[in-house]
Amino acid sequence: MSVASEITRSAKSNLAFALKILPRERRDDMVVFYAFCRTMDDLADAAGVPKARRVESLASWAAGIRSGFDNPDAFQQEVLALRDKHDIPNDLLLAIIDGCSMDLEPQVFDTWEDLSAYIWKVAGAVGLVSIRLFGCRHPDSEAYAVALGEALQLTNILRDVSEDFSNGRIYLPNAELKAFGLTGSRLASQADDPAFHAMMKHCADLAENHFRRAEALLPDQDREALLAARIMEEIYHLLLVKMRDDGFKVFKKRYRISKARKLAILSKHLIARKD
Repeated sequence: MSVASEITRSAKSNLAFALKILPRERRDDMVVFYAFCRTMDDLADAAGVPKARRVESLASWAAGIRSGFDNPDAFQQEVLALRDKHDIPNDLLLAIIDGCSMDLEPQVFDTWEDLSAYIWKVAGAVGLVSIRLFGCRHPDSEAYAVALGEALQLTNILRDVSEDFSNGRIYLPNAELKAFGLTGSRLASQADDPAFHAMMKHCADLAENHFRRAEALLPDQDREALLAARIMEEIYHLLLVKMRDDGFKVFKKRYRISKARKLAILSKHLIARKD
């Protein structure tokens, strides 16, 4: 088993699950790309590793993508081969590394515009690479990928409020918190306040808008090529609905979609593909 395959298998993420529906070659390519994204994220968050070493590791990857690695290991060779095979712009891969590097320090996002710039790096750029690996041809697929990336990432942010807070991170904009009378440093103690629920509902509405915008942008020509993305869209939208229906108890539980439910979604799309 390759390094990329092992990283993806171990992650057990929603994306790794959705990749099961892809044709073999495209699935293998996405496995390498997912492993790249997972590795960059893990390098930034590596517990117990000094920050200076994490900075150095991410900088080394950025330099390797930009100018070539001095002595690339097997996984780095896979990433470079994938880039060259699909003509992936270096700027997209570097944006992903930069987005992960931002997590080396607690981030402060004053406005939605600030947060959107971060989301573009960790989700929008990921989507723009993915559509190349999926084999999309229609130009609207790029807008679809960016809109869906915003929807997925904002859903992640809402689900992970408690975990991020415990790690000294708050990804919700300060202006948004202030508008609802909330304080970032006291967010955990305010989790039972009606204001917290109202703020989460407002943010969920914004995520819902991104989901609707992505669906409106989905080009019929690439509908089949984007099947894995559409499965991701359905899983994460279901997660958003689940949080909303349960009152956003994110400081008391971690919301998940069961494997059985995800298999049902996958099966539904497989059946629709055959019809």
